[in-house]
Amino acid sequence: MRLWGGRFGEDNDARVADFTRSVEIDAELALDDLRGSVAHVRGLGRAGLLTDDEVGRLVTGLEGLAGEVEAGTLEWDPALEDVHMNLESALAERIGPVAGKLHTGRSRNDQVATDIRLWLRRAIDRLDAAILEMERALVGLAERDGDAILPGTTHIQPAQPVLLAHHLLAYVEMLERDRGRLADARRRANVSPLGSGALAGAGYPIDREAVAAELEFDGVTANSLDAVSDRDFVVEALAAAAVGMVHLSRLAEEITWWSNPRFGFVRVADAFSTGSSMMPNKRNPDPAELVRGKTARVIGALTAVLVILKGLPLAYQRDLQEDKPPLFGAIAAWEGSLGVMAGLITTLAVDRERMRAAAGEGYTTATAVADALVRRGVPFRVAHHVVGSLVAQAEGEGIGLEAMPDAMIGGALAAVDDETARGLAAENGIGDQIRQAASIEGALETCDVIGGTAPRRVAEALAAARSRLSG
Repeated sequence: MRLWGGRFGEDNDARVADFTRSVEIDAELALDDLRGSVAHVRGLGRAGLLTDDEVGRLVTGLEGLAGEVEAGTLEWDPALEDVHMNLESALAERIGPVAGKLHTGRSRNDQVATDIRLWLRRAIDRLDAAILEMERALVGLAERDGDAILPGTTHIQPAQPVLLAHHLLAYVEMLERDRGRLADARRRANVSPLGSGALAGAGYPIDREAVAAELEFDGVTANSLDAVSDRDFVVEALAAAAVGMVHLSRLAEEITWWSNPRFGFVRVADAFSTGSSMMPNKRNPDPAELVRGKTARVIGALTAVLVILKGLPLAYQRDLQEDKPPLFGAIAAWEGSLGVMAGLITTLAVDRERMRAAAGEGYTTATAVADALVRRGVPFRVAHHVVGSLVAQAEGEGIGLEAMPDAMIGGALAAVDDETARGLAAENGIGDQIRQAASIEGALETCDVIGGTAPRRVAEALAAARSRLSG
């Protein structure tokens, strides 16, 4: 018998029953549903709507069902539509007619809103732990191989040399922002809709705040209409997931390129690589590639829920049944991606020589040379022009800036219409100064500001990150 069937003279068409049921998806909420029901029952007892004996029998029955859910022994009946009706029916089978009092003062509308908030709160806590593990993996690699020198790029072209640790710590910063977004989303999600009923509020003197406190919510929702139809907290969680996955996808993209033999900067461990069914030579960074692919799914999940919500009037509409597949799928994809990327990074092998050789290509120290001239009083635009001409000459000669002869340097300085530059052209030892600035080490040392890639600044940032993660 359907728990809502009294109004109807015949059963649903089988196609409607199949189309509307959701238990295959929302069974994920079972433990949260049972926890919410226990708190609701105790609230009914405090309101005098249940006797102490009834409260005891209901709570015992609900806790028993929780044990069955955890053990995987509870059988779900698709004819009962959803997780809520399945659990209420199972409770009636175990404790008898008193189970019929469970739904007093409650609707599936405020019930499912509560369940999702409880589920999401647990999911966010797991995700926060997974993000921390990913940060630890990045910091661990930075501590192990972070003094390797990487060719920093803009427009995917050689730009300036940076320490590998500096590059890895950029992702740590992204992950910390992900944690902040999750914490913010958790705070707004952590209010209780229980007691809102279907849309107008419960018709009994239930102490909503006491029930909320038992469920470890920070408070209760202020408007019953909003409470049962609000899914902003789902959207915020999905937005955080989409941004977090984009961050992982960017790192995954770099890993796929760096592991290509043409780059050869890193080698992905066998445990995090796959082969080809046809080509015996292949070592594919498939986990990283799948992270990129799953990112699309998570972005799609955010879009799906926004589109579900955009045309819904108050209050609850059945469309909201469709919020759970994208939410559950996106959170699972993010959590799984964090785990596999942490493992990949932890086991990654770095080829320092290949990185350093690439860091010296493309005249990546040119900016440092221009900065050296500025420190000697040459206007930046003049220095930019001088170094540009030196790059062109060095490129023509097939040499690096660190190998430029004195005559080339002096000639470039003397050729511009600037008194300071022309004075430097005749200065004894200017060639050595410019060549030192053009070295990779000299270029790294130049960026000595908070957040820069100078070795001492990176060491400070790395120590701060490790301290935070250890704490």
